[in-house]
Amino acid sequence: MRAVLDYCNGGTERQIAAGTLIVNEGGTTGHLYVLMQGKLEVLKGEMVVATVTEPGAVLGEMSVLLGQPHTATVRACSDAVVYEFENAASFLEKEPGVALLIAKMLAQRLNVANTYLADLKRQYAGHGTHLAMVGEVLQSMINLPPLEVSPGSDRKSDPRM
Repeated sequence: MRAVLDYCNGGTERQIAAGTLIVNEGGTTGHLYVLMQGKLEVLKGEMVVATVTEPGAVLGEMSVLLGQPHTATVRACSDAVVYEFENAASFLEKEPGVALLIAKMLAQRLNVANTYLADLKRQYAGHGTHLAMVGEVLQSMINLPPLEVSPGSDRKSDPRM
């Protein structure tokens, strides 16, 4: 994602102190962030799901592209520097190169998730456990109509599935 750094004109450089929340899960900002230096962690609830250290890493893209609240919290693990784009949708319209880089990154993430789910499907096929439903999850991901998606869990499921 270092190629994103070439497009960081027009963003506001922010110095972030260790421990500072950059993005709050459930919040809406419309902002896009690009990591310049430092170490960030991505949390779903209280669980750390990823650590981000690569300059050029993009944060907040799912919220901007889907027009929905942030799906995770991002917190600085160390002092960090990020570029912030306040009107991210407008920025992406003006910079299709960045939009394409983000699309490639998201496609890569989806490929990893699909590969993982397919492996789970192979491992648990015919076991009759809740993991045997992975095939249904994969099929539903392929056939989702282009409607607004509301991420959920067992407590709040997507009504189309």
